Amino acid sequence: MTKINTVNDLENLRNKILEDREKFRATLVICGGTGCQASRAGGVIDEIKKELDNHGLNESVCLRTTGCHGFCEQGPLIVIEPDNLFYCHVTPDDVHEIITKTILNNEIVERLLYTDPVSGNLIKTESEIPFYKAQDRQILTQNRQVDPCSIEDYIAIGGYTALGKTLFEMSPESVVQEIMDSELRGRGGGGFPTGLKWAECREAPGDEKYVICNADEGDPGAYMDRCVLEGNPHLVLEGMLIGAWAIGASQGHIYVRNEYPLAVDNIRVAVQQARESGLLGDGILGSKFSFDVEISRGGGAFVCGESTALMASLEGKVGEPKPKDVHTVIDGLWHKPTTLNNVETWANVPAIMKNGSSAFAAKGSKGSKGTKILALTGCIKNTGLVEVEMGTPIKNIVFDIGGGANNEKPVKAVQTGGPSGGCLPVEKFDLPVDFDELYDAGSMIGSGGMVVMDEETCMVDVAKYFLTFLQDESCGKCVPCRIGVSRMLEIVTDITEGRGKLEQINLLEELGDTLSHTALCGLGKTAANPVLSTLRYFREEYEIHIEEKKCPAGVCQELITYAIDPESCTFCGLCKKACPHNAITGEKKQAHEIDLGLCIKCGICRSECKFESIIIN
Repeated sequence: MTKINTVNDLENLRNKILEDREKFRATLVICGGTGCQASRAGGVIDEIKKELDNHGLNESVCLRTTGCHGFCEQGPLIVIEPDNLFYCHVTPDDVHEIITKTILNNEIVERLLYTDPVSGNLIKTESEIPFYKAQDRQILTQNRQVDPCSIEDYIAIGGYTALGKTLFEMSPESVVQEIMDSELRGRGGGGFPTGLKWAECREAPGDEKYVICNADEGDPGAYMDRCVLEGNPHLVLEGMLIGAWAIGASQGHIYVRNEYPLAVDNIRVAVQQARESGLLGDGILGSKFSFDVEISRGGGAFVCGESTALMASLEGKVGEPKPKDVHTVIDGLWHKPTTLNNVETWANVPAIMKNGSSAFAAKGSKGSKGTKILALTGCIKNTGLVEVEMGTPIKNIVFDIGGGANNEKPVKAVQTGGPSGGCLPVEKFDLPVDFDELYDAGSMIGSGGMVVMDEETCMVDVAKYFLTFLQDESCGKCVPCRIGVSRMLEIVTDITEGRGKLEQINLLEELGDTLSHTALCGLGKTAANPVLSTLRYFREEYEIHIEEKKCPAGVCQELITYAIDPESCTFCGLCKKACPHNAITGEKKQAHEIDLGLCIKCGICRSECKFESIIIN
């Protein structure tokens, strides 16, 4: 590993790396993120190595295994530079054809191109695909440019240049001011002004201070921080280095969710490479600044994403939150001043220092600057990781990037902000992705989860799902959360099972208001959001469940029955074969019936029927 002792060494190394790469006629960029690995990307990578070796192409063709490209459902993905040819759903069996046709003969393998589901046209490059075209990828675009286990790749795209500028051209105070001027707000959920947090920590008394990267991302369906840490760990490290210089810290901690093994592996490699290069340790880049990082795996609890609970876990204690009467910027880890930001927040810092606060603040809305990474999932054509300018309307994300509903059912709602977020109806899709606008509407950006729902989604059942999750994940330390969430779950369960009463709706609102004002930490204070937002926008569904004992979406099992439509049934017998409780009777080519006494309402018959003859009453 080349030792980097000065800013000049860094620039010289970058120039040498770029010069060495001029020999490559092409670069095969393959996504090696968790999503693509689940789709056998590992086998594709192995096959590429064999083919390059067999054809003697190792000296002229570069293979770069990267982090997540975002379009996870199309994986494994390969982009071939310099033409940026985009191949999707690649299998190991496709590799020979890619090498012999595309690399050696400059021919396109059309069956591997992306097909636009609207026009049916084949699309050759990533930038032309609607999913990517409608985004503003400031952070995620770097994932395709670097191998997360190669510090040389990061340096080649200008990595650690912002650190050099910070150490030798700016004072710590001016760095803090630059972050304040950028109006960067924390991307972990609360949206607290990052510069203000840094300023308070810098001004806090004490010589020993800490910076922490919160990578304990626990929201269901959210994986933004995982993909940034997996795909570009040096970007996060550089952000932490700049933050440490600004507040006067010499020690940092990265707290990674235990369920993110690839992120843990990649950040460990990055830290080791940075140490060996002299970018971590004593006298960084020839300055008087010294800083190092320790990596800790999370305690496996959702509540450990809360700042004080995370710090308690780092100290070897039970991960429980503390009252917020003393801020962690004054009394944090080991009772020392501590600055904690999440992965995405740290990842924004190098660009702000390199390009200036005004460039960052030029993007976004009045109170929410820059871009935001979102995990787009649910009943939608294009699922994956997206990055958009703050202030982008929800409808643009759902329909332009997401492509709309993935079936014939219209989109009904979107749930934003994870389990503590809210559900917004399609009538509210003009709302922008903005911290304050979404909060006023009864939801939140949170860490960035965005789940799209169609008309077959029961909003009462959605509230029940998130309450179940939050009850399980509550640490139980404070009474409002421990008792309040459980009581709300009991009431919502009664409503979904036909025991609800109209007066319970007011009780739910009262409990939710009490929780938001009295719970100890952010988990408890926002735990009622799924219920309060669905009551605000979908109250009629609650009332139908209670008054008519029906579930309009046909989801709540206690309130529905299955039947066979004799008009469309072909009497093929598939439903009868699939039924695990022998509840369906009837001979082949004769009418079939469902015995409601035996039916457990599992829905298997409905999913097996090819003619949509199983109906829900």
